Amino acid sequence: MPTDERSAPLAEEHAAGGTALLIIDMLSDWQFPRGDQLLAQAAGIAAPIEALSARCRQAGVPVVYINDNRGRWRSDFRGVAQHASEQAGQGGHIAQRLFPHEEDYCVLKPKHSGFYATPLELLLRHLRVGQLILTGVSTEHCVTMTGTDARMRDFKVWCPEDAVASRDPAMRDRTLAQLRDTLSVCTQASGTLRLPHLD
Repeated sequence: MPTDERSAPLAEEHAAGGTALLIIDMLSDWQFPRGDQLLAQAAGIAAPIEALSARCRQAGVPVVYINDNRGRWRSDFRGVAQHASEQAGQGGHIAQRLFPHEEDYCVLKPKHSGFYATPLELLLRHLRVGQLILTGVSTEHCVTMTGTDARMRDFKVWCPEDAVASRDPAMRDRTLAQLRDTLSVCTQASGTLRLPHLD
């Protein structure tokens, strides 16, 4: 039965400018094949994502964390974030600086796309979102799958080149070119985005 947004709202407020920021898979212990290579590149995008998320919160643009549940169906998001923040080295440092705020939204995903078998689309509809800013890792896998599913659902998509990473920077660049050419995704750097009620 369809959910009546007026009687059972999933979000108390609507997104400023109809925009939401998605932070994909940046909270991790990086314990997977070639995870050390991806971590090295992810460390370079933590600062731009941190700055962009701060601007979004100030502007009233909701920040939504989309993260792997690492195959543990008993996971809860705060536990995943806490586990990531307790890691030694770069992984823990990334999680600490990007740790979700109380007002942020959090979605655990079982597969590559943030939309697959998750409540993400329903949440975004309740927030009245029509444009998504995608950040995180990896560009050629989870970011692309989420972006493709978003475009199929008629969301506008912006994927800032300085806020996504792959194990190989050349792979990131090829993937961003593909997103621009086939899905009309904007890939300009995060500092160029004008946010509602702020810029």
